[in-house]
Amino acid sequence: MFSNTPSFCSFSTNDLKQAQEFYGKILGLKVEDKPEGLTIHLHGGGEAFIYPKGNHQPASFTILNFLVADIEKAVGLLKGKGVVMESYEGELETDDQGIFRGKSKGQGPNIAWFKDPAGNFLSVIEE
Repeated sequence: MFSNTPSFCSFSTNDLKQAQEFYGKILGLKVEDKPEGLTIHLHGGGEAFIYPKGNHQPASFTILNFLVADIEKAVGLLKGKGVVMESYEGELETDDQGIFRGKSKGQGPNIAWFKDPAGNFLSVIEE
């Protein structure tokens, strides 16, 4: 039904200016300012739309994943720009760098989570 229909994802923020700074300057993505919000241009042609919402509640799940060749390098670059990696214990226990080492455990890829300024979860996943 929608196989030939253009699509995009969207999520909310409580501060468009902070979102524009974070996604554009910290993450280095092309951000297009529109009257209704921000369009984030993703590698490969995809787009995400960020819209303002007065009663914004951060997503409790990962809304955007970035595939990287070297997770240690990606995490290091993010931390160098002031991004704080999430830390977990238990089933998804992260190491001191904030990386869940799933590959060595046979439990999926190596992955590290972080939040945008509005509290939405993002991740870097090692390919």
